[in-house]
Amino acid sequence: MPRYKAIVAYDGTDFFGFQLQTKNGVESARTVQGELNKVVNQMAKKPQPPIKVVGASRTDTGVHAFGQVVHFDFPYDIASDKFRKGLNTLLPRDILVKSVTRVSDDFHARFNTHAKRYIYRISTLDYTDPFKRHYTGHFHWHLDVDRMKSALSDFIGEHDFASFAASGNETATTVRRITRVELTEKVEEHELVLVFEGNAFLYNQIRIMVGVLLEIGTGRRPVHDIQRLIAVKDREQARFTAPASGLYLDEISYND
Repeated sequence: MPRYKAIVAYDGTDFFGFQLQTKNGVESARTVQGELNKVVNQMAKKPQPPIKVVGASRTDTGVHAFGQVVHFDFPYDIASDKFRKGLNTLLPRDILVKSVTRVSDDFHARFNTHAKRYIYRISTLDYTDPFKRHYTGHFHWHLDVDRMKSALSDFIGEHDFASFAASGNETATTVRRITRVELTEKVEEHELVLVFEGNAFLYNQIRIMVGVLLEIGTGRRPVHDIQRLIAVKDREQARFTAPASGLYLDEISYND
């Protein structure tokens, strides 16, 4: 069957993450993968066995995406734009298929990734903005942005990020390579925007890294405490996990 790759954006507020959740063989929670499975199978006229949409990243409950990548095998050859429009007609309004392309049979959305980029938005208002509460991580304590910027380079490179892996992490190794970390201050919007790019990330790794940076910004940690945390490999010492609402899967790149 032809294989297709799709780039998908979604508002994660009302989803229990990307990955399908079932209990006794029945879907038990609303997920992005579950919604995609439904519409792809509807367009394919409910084949047996059902088509399964495979995602590149298992984003958590409340996490958003601008550029999630999925692939699936489909029994018909459909023009890309027509396919995109058909999917978007059937999907709920908190999911958007941005593009659909035909790919080779050996393409795999998850296993062929070269790099991932995430964005984290921090609201620095002294109150929770009702129009941002689902789309930023709110942190009302004063932050020294210069201290935070001085710490960013300590994440760069290949390290064992065991201190930044949540207890649900199931990967064989906690070694990851981070190639880019940037912090931009948007004064008029009362936001700080962090960008993280690397070959892969552990479960909740970015939210834990953001939590450490926030504590550096408040002076609760030394500027270069990240170096110590990498060395000790102890999740409990990293402490704070930033809210899921501020995290966005921005882009996934693949080797040609």
